[in-house]
Amino acid sequence: MNLPDIPLFSMLRQRMSWLNQRQGVLSQNVANADTPGYVARDLKPVDFAEALKKAGSGSEPGGSMMRVTDPRHIAIAPGGGSGFEDFQANDVEANPNGNSVSLEMQMIKVSDTQAQFQAAANLYAKAMTLMKTAIGH
Repeated sequence: MNLPDIPLFSMLRQRMSWLNQRQGVLSQNVANADTPGYVARDLKPVDFAEALKKAGSGSEPGGSMMRVTDPRHIAIAPGGGSGFEDFQANDVEANPNGNSVSLEMQMIKVSDTQAQFQAAANLYAKAMTLMKTAIGH
């Protein structure tokens, strides 16, 4: 069995990919905190419970999101597009110049995203360790 095809690893890679892209969107918000008319954005949350059910049943529509160019590679980001949908995050009212970025709110989101990514990465590493132990390496 190919390790990347195991549903747990697939879901953790998808979660880390979503968190990675969210961190990019949040950093764009911070970078444009003083840009007149800029509207803060965020990623729509993915229903990972539903995705886990689909991964477990093997009925994910459109096939696997993850693509690899070499069998020895483990893809973290989906090939081509991101596959995740963003939206305007109107957390605060816009400033008089039309900017709706709250640096405090963005820093809270960045910190939360970082903690979630670290937790997913730790879980991935633990699962890999368990797999190595199971196969005797």
